[in-house]
Amino acid sequence: MNSLLKCFALMAGLVLSTTLFAQRDVPSIPVKTLDGKTVNIQDFANNGKITVLSFWATWCSPCKKELDAIADIYPDWVEEYDMELVAVTIDTQRALAKVPGMVNTKGWEYTILSDANQELQKALNFQTVPQTFVIDQDGVIVYSHSGYVPGDEYELEDKIKELAEK
Repeated sequence: MNSLLKCFALMAGLVLSTTLFAQRDVPSIPVKTLDGKTVNIQDFANNGKITVLSFWATWCSPCKKELDAIADIYPDWVEEYDMELVAVTIDTQRALAKVPGMVNTKGWEYTILSDANQELQKALNFQTVPQTFVIDQDGVIVYSHSGYVPGDEYELEDKIKELAEK
């Protein structure tokens, strides 16, 4: 009986820690717009909308494929779910010069921000891109996903739709 109680306590602790880790507020971290203006990422996370933070880099092929795939359906998402996608590049200061040209060529209609010093990346504790976070209307991270394979955008849409229906 004692081992059963220990097992239950361990499982309850794991469930609680997973829940707490999965749902957390967006940290207060300064990032830059492409024209060099400093903004706080919380301004985007706490806007009353569903917000998707998509971390990417110019050298990351899966990142560009993901943002290209979402670009095709993004206008529908904005209209149907009252959401916003913020694409945060982790390119270094030196590589940042390539970003505006790439965004224009690709026709991405997202808000583009820069985390060149990787402060936000460190605060959110992830290592690789693409990394995607879904933030609910109250500014709480409710979903995260690492990597990209074709079709992931539909799983992302399911999460957005679920939040929009609440």
